[in-house]
Amino acid sequence: MPLVLNEDQLMFRDAAKRFTAERAPVSQLRKLRDDNDATGFSPALWKEMADMGWAGVLVPEEHGGVAFGYTGAGLIAEEVGRNLSSTPLLSSAVLAVTALVTAADEARRSELLPGLASGELLMAVAIDESNRHAPFRVAAQAVAAGDGYALSGRKTLVLDGHVAEHLIVSARTSGGAEERAGITLFLVPAKAPGVTISRSHLVDSRAAATVELRDVKVAASSVLGKVGEGAAVLDVVLDAGRAVLAAELLGLAQEAFDRTLTYLREREQFGAKIGSFQALQHRAAHLFCEIELTRSVVLRALQALDAQEPNRSTLVSLAKARASELGRIATNEAVQMHGGIGVTDEFDIGFFMKRARAAAETLGDTYFHTDRFAQLAGY
Repeated sequence: MPLVLNEDQLMFRDAAKRFTAERAPVSQLRKLRDDNDATGFSPALWKEMADMGWAGVLVPEEHGGVAFGYTGAGLIAEEVGRNLSSTPLLSSAVLAVTALVTAADEARRSELLPGLASGELLMAVAIDESNRHAPFRVAAQAVAAGDGYALSGRKTLVLDGHVAEHLIVSARTSGGAEERAGITLFLVPAKAPGVTISRSHLVDSRAAATVELRDVKVAASSVLGKVGEGAAVLDVVLDAGRAVLAAELLGLAQEAFDRTLTYLREREQFGAKIGSFQALQHRAAHLFCEIELTRSVVLRALQALDAQEPNRSTLVSLAKARASELGRIATNEAVQMHGGIGVTDEFDIGFFMKRARAAAETLGDTYFHTDRFAQLAGY
């Protein structure tokens, strides 16, 4: 498959580039942080993004979306990463939408997808139960109760969970605490009795939440997919999120690199621009190669998801592992080549470093995906 964008994708990317640079630059994130904003992003700005088709990028057209696929979502995410734009794109428009499209019945899709596509409804996926990504290590329990279930357990690092109106929660209906079999996904109203949501402030100034479930009653119709077979749905949902997050990390690394190049061309030491120093040139050249290699891997993973290729999970783990490592290298180099000023708050480079670290850990870090890649390859 050619690693190139078609004309429609190029136009979509250019529109996203202009919009994020003008309406959602790094200064927006800085203001949200300084104001200790309760939401963590601008709902009005998210509505503008939804009007451009971002919230419905994965939503089928019959439900009000634009159905531009995972490659389209990745193009948006790359520009979001360049500007560190704070949005519920990953949590609501990618993870939640993919879960509904993959596992919900037509009635649920018709009920929820139009609201997600318009940006008026927000949803979050509550999967992990510790500080490390382990989607199949599920201790939360779903016990049959009347004609439905009673859910109890605790979920951590739920992206944008504090503003979500519905949660997609994994709970165990059978099996041991680390088995794939026996996991079931439930659609849970965020304000249901027994649900307690506490916001967390992450190192990158983004918002996540801890969700406590105490004997939360849900109807049998709240099950997404089949009882006990939620792991297969999670594979699809998490691969979508990982590939799009890899695209965001790529955009973040590219912008950190571009800002560093500008600094190298302007900063003088010993009567010369520091960009003329061969040691710094070699480091910049190496980083350029790493970015271009990762760009190809990320695009290939997104294309594989759109085409539903058999090896798509392997490609997604490759992309997430490489992008996570690229984010670390690019921001480290940016800080070092900026010198001491690179870690001061008046410079934006520190924001890129913090976001790179948080995004690398989200949905599995380099080590998680290196291991997963090996397992999928048969090792």
